[in-house]
Amino acid sequence: MLDKKHIKAISKIVSTENIYHDRAHMIAYSYDATRTRYEPDAVVFPRDEKDVSEVLKYCNKHKISIVPRGAGSGFTGGALPKNGGIVLAFEKHMNKILEIDMENMVAVVQPGVINMNLQKAVEEVGLFYPPDPASEHYSTIGGNVSENAGGMRAAKYGITKDFVMALRAVLPNGDIIKSGKKTIKDVAGYNTTGILVGSEGTLAVITEITLKLLSKPKLDKTAMGIFPTVQDAMNAVFKTMASGVTPVAMEFLDNLTIRAVEEKFNKGLPKDAGAILITDVDGDLEVQIDTQLETIEKVFKENGCTEFKKANDKEEAKELWFARKNASQSITIYGSKKLNEDITVPRSMLPELLRRIDEVSKKYDVKVPCFGHTGDGNVHTNVMVDGSDPKQLEIGHKAIEEIFKITVELGGTLSGEHGIGLAKAPFMHLAFSEAEMELFRSIKKAFDPNNILNPGKMGL
Repeated sequence: MLDKKHIKAISKIVSTENIYHDRAHMIAYSYDATRTRYEPDAVVFPRDEKDVSEVLKYCNKHKISIVPRGAGSGFTGGALPKNGGIVLAFEKHMNKILEIDMENMVAVVQPGVINMNLQKAVEEVGLFYPPDPASEHYSTIGGNVSENAGGMRAAKYGITKDFVMALRAVLPNGDIIKSGKKTIKDVAGYNTTGILVGSEGTLAVITEITLKLLSKPKLDKTAMGIFPTVQDAMNAVFKTMASGVTPVAMEFLDNLTIRAVEEKFNKGLPKDAGAILITDVDGDLEVQIDTQLETIEKVFKENGCTEFKKANDKEEAKELWFARKNASQSITIYGSKKLNEDITVPRSMLPELLRRIDEVSKKYDVKVPCFGHTGDGNVHTNVMVDGSDPKQLEIGHKAIEEIFKITVELGGTLSGEHGIGLAKAPFMHLAFSEAEMELFRSIKKAFDPNNILNPGKMGL
């Protein structure tokens, strides 16, 4: 617990209207999308980088835990204050787009900027910020960077790390560091930016982010393919990506997900389909778009696609995307508790991954609807159980562990976009050797010797 002395000292740094320790704030900042709750001792809203530096310096001296937080939309408990201490929240003050540099095609933002707000701002001047996590309407750029968030457009454009050019950050002792530059090339020194992206707030507190922007494509089109089996669809995914076409997005729904969406919304989806693939392509010329779609249709049909639909306008495209956009909420018909993981494998391993997940589903007698970003090998697996039944939960967690083991065996990773946080920390040993874990601990200790920044996350 923070005593009155610490509250008073931090109040002097940020002013009394920017530190709260009342019951309402403790509850509001105690949870994220995992629905797990850990209450902080105080919530602090820094006004600027200087506030962040002074708060960290004080907390480091007194060994007070600090958990940086964006919107609290994470799925792994990365922003949960498990050890109490202070939640450092950026949405109140440090939420500004500082610069959109047209000449160098970069944006400079504070960590509290909402992803979609940035997308809209740069698109108004003809530029494009591609990373689009499903939480884009409320998740913050600082959180996206800390978790190395992905999204539907990752198949073509990559994920957050591919767009972070430079950072300003504060170390636990209060020192302010800069990493990276606006320059396209920068090979001087260690890649500190690369270490901080995806570090889940365990190494430093990010205060400013410089992001690469692209020219916005003038055209885009959507299409859907219907397949008799999920294996056919997965074959079509990696063969499409090897055909010379790189779709913006390549999303899929398995049969369980299709049935759930249809039961909930009655959209006329084929309930007997093994899988659906939804794809977007973009470009600046109509012929470019049409050529890409022709190639995709050819590859799809060579791999069992029974029906290929093209959207003729934005409204039809929205209809084709409806099932994917509403998949997550629909599958709750199978259980009150969703054990949601975001495993990722090399694309060629997708058919084998889905086949073996089906075996796990049968072994543990649980439904495991799958959907996700198969254009980059990222599958959202959802083990559905009765959340009020401890035995069901235990079975569900056993199924998840087995799915993790299969994923690693196939050359994959525990997380493609959600991060590790608290939820996946117990499984880090499946993916990393003890020597590798010790290296992670050494990096953590070099940045944060007193272990005040987001302690306990990532198994560190």
